Amino acid sequence: MIILYLLLGIISGVLIVLFIAAAFASEDYVVHSDIVIAKPVADVFNYVKFLKNQAYYNKWVMIDPDVKKEFKGTDGTIGFFYAWDSKNNQVGQGEQTITGITQNKRVNYGLRFLKPFRGEAESYIETDAVSAASTKVTWTFKGKRTYIMKVMHIAMNLPKMLTKDLSTSLGHLKAVLEK
Repeated sequence: MIILYLLLGIISGVLIVLFIAAAFASEDYVVHSDIVIAKPVADVFNYVKFLKNQAYYNKWVMIDPDVKKEFKGTDGTIGFFYAWDSKNNQVGQGEQTITGITQNKRVNYGLRFLKPFRGEAESYIETDAVSAASTKVTWTFKGKRTYIMKVMHIAMNLPKMLTKDLSTSLGHLKAVLEK
């Protein structure tokens, strides 16, 4: 019986520390990853500016081949809209819109997550010439966290997981563009 009380005390203590840490954690979060691709900046940018191309490198898009997709507008232009709906909770349901383009430099996206959790985020992919034949690509996500999201970020180390997923996606992008 003492072991049970000790175990409950330890679990309670961990939860209390978790909830206190979340109370003091910043509402803002930023995760990013980058990679160098052996292609000129114009080639890389003209590939990543099209949302439909994410089907070939974005880890989250590639998880569920049966995801329902909806597109509105002209891909690669401001205002292009992409919605997805998947029964797989790793993919969930959401919407993404191109909100800004700086040619050969940056594509901005607005994201709205509907399932399994509601949330909004900003994302952008930046391309910077390392040389005439290579490009550094940086993919960034940033947003605001609710208290519950702060708890989840801390408990599950979500920033580390998201950074790893971005790195995986950029690795796919490198493989696609360098073949």
